[in-house]
Amino acid sequence: MRIARGVIIGAFALLSSPCVAETMSGALSRAYVGNPDLNQQRAYVRATDEDLPRVSSQWRPSASASGQAGYNYLDSISGDAALRQRESSIPRSVGLTVTQNLFNGGRTLNGVRQAESNIFGARESLRNTELNVLQNGATAYMNVLRDTAIVELRKNNITVLEEQLRQTRDRFNVGEVTRTDVAQAQASLANSRSDYFTAQANLQNSVANFRQIIGIQPGRLEPARTIENLLPRSLDSAVVVGLSEHPAIQAALHAVDAAALQVKVVEGELYPTVGITANVQQNWAYAGFAKQQLFNTSLIGQITVPIYTGGEVDARARQAKETLGQARLQADLQRDFIRASVVSAWGVLDSARAVIQSSRAAVKAAEIALEGIREEAKVGQRTTFDVLFAQQTLLNTRVSLVTAQRDRVVASYAVMAAIGRLSAANLSLNVAQYDPTIHFDQVKDKWIGLRTPDGR
Repeated sequence: MRIARGVIIGAFALLSSPCVAETMSGALSRAYVGNPDLNQQRAYVRATDEDLPRVSSQWRPSASASGQAGYNYLDSISGDAALRQRESSIPRSVGLTVTQNLFNGGRTLNGVRQAESNIFGARESLRNTELNVLQNGATAYMNVLRDTAIVELRKNNITVLEEQLRQTRDRFNVGEVTRTDVAQAQASLANSRSDYFTAQANLQNSVANFRQIIGIQPGRLEPARTIENLLPRSLDSAVVVGLSEHPAIQAALHAVDAAALQVKVVEGELYPTVGITANVQQNWAYAGFAKQQLFNTSLIGQITVPIYTGGEVDARARQAKETLGQARLQADLQRDFIRASVVSAWGVLDSARAVIQSSRAAVKAAEIALEGIREEAKVGQRTTFDVLFAQQTLLNTRVSLVTAQRDRVVASYAVMAAIGRLSAANLSLNVAQYDPTIHFDQVKDKWIGLRTPDGR
């Protein structure tokens, strides 16, 4: 019995259920919109945006109002009892204090620049999360297709072997074959059923991963194509693109900038600070006298020059410099990692192309061989073992072809991710693309307000 080629090359078979088939583009669009990992990273970027107005607040004045009221009883004696004075009053006062920083050793300026570097780094980390989610989504999609096709192949193989066992028993009953041939057919059928159950377990695992990444249970999945047309022409070009564009490297470089600015922020604590304080205060029933009032206003400039801090600031400055060195090494490590990832993914893609060609040839040859061996077995020139072995060979080549087709698609997405270009925009997904600059523009110049831009 011949297994339909469509199981292998057409649609990899499919899961039953909905009428409308899910496409790779649709699945990745779902992941882009609803994947929890991607959404939590977006929330992290929005939280990081708030570092800029927080640090910028050191440039702005701070104001505080105060007020107090109470009861006061005064019993005063001067000289003799004739000059004794008793008086009760309710002393009250209100005041306003405004403080403005004029110079703090450049800590605010460097802190603002550091916040901007951290924000840019968070955006690159978001891009990195996006490409990882899309790559994982594509892998999960193809795993379901592959495992569904393998389950169908295993299932069809059971049907073929059941028929083979029936024919072998019939031939045994008429004395054409021995009991050994029947036992071989039975063993082959039992192994095929075991492989079928294993394939089912693998499919269930792939379905669970699909549900975790995409957000829905997979229904009927359409076959997916590779995205090799979006890739650079050569491995060398891919490496160059990866080293210049990959978000993990860009995030590491922004981390270097932030670490360098942290050194300046700490060193700024050893510089003089200059500020000005304005104060206005009105008192009633001042000093316990009910009719006495006092109005006071002041404008005071202040300069503070640190002389010795016990070595604490110095230690933090040295620590920040070591952290800067670590950040630079981390950037170098990311470059090496991305280079290796590009080379590895490119090699897998090349290998998958070659395996597909050889597997197609192997399937065709195995089909011809099986047909010939079956015909020869009918006239006694081949044994049952030869037929079973040929059937198993054909099954293995078909499974190899299915796996290679899956590997080629997955590898194309892996190369796209390794060079840093796997994104909703480059894949032309039908989604409203998330723009982190919108939230940044909404909060960067905010002086006041507890609500987030979305109303929380």
